[in-house]
Amino acid sequence: MSLVDDARAVRENAYAPYSNFKVGAAIRATSGTVHLGVNVENVAYPEGTCAEAGAIAAMIAAGDAEIAEVAVIADSPVPVSPCGGCRQKLAEFGKGDVRVTLATTDGKTRQTTLAELLPGAFDRHQMDRA
Repeated sequence: MSLVDDARAVRENAYAPYSNFKVGAAIRATSGTVHLGVNVENVAYPEGTCAEAGAIAAMIAAGDAEIAEVAVIADSPVPVSPCGGCRQKLAEFGKGDVRVTLATTDGKTRQTTLAELLPGAFDRHQMDRA
């Protein structure tokens, strides 16, 4: 099964009773293990969790800490990009050349990288003091 297939399968478990916009994410860690996440909405709308953040949390909880590849899927007319916050979260655990596949449920895909999604990403090296 491909990473997009993993994201497609887990997407069905999303909790999206308010928007009905289910998103699934799959992250392959550098260990080879795949970690999954879905969006989880809340009646206090801004308190929800994005699928990418859920997959990152699952990765960290499992003891992995570096992203090798990402796939995100939603039922949208065009492939959906991660929100700004999730782009920064993905950049925390993956290098700029990490491949990201954005997909729709009807089979459209867009290939990109973390660096293309978040050019000029803020990282820990910018906090180094000489």
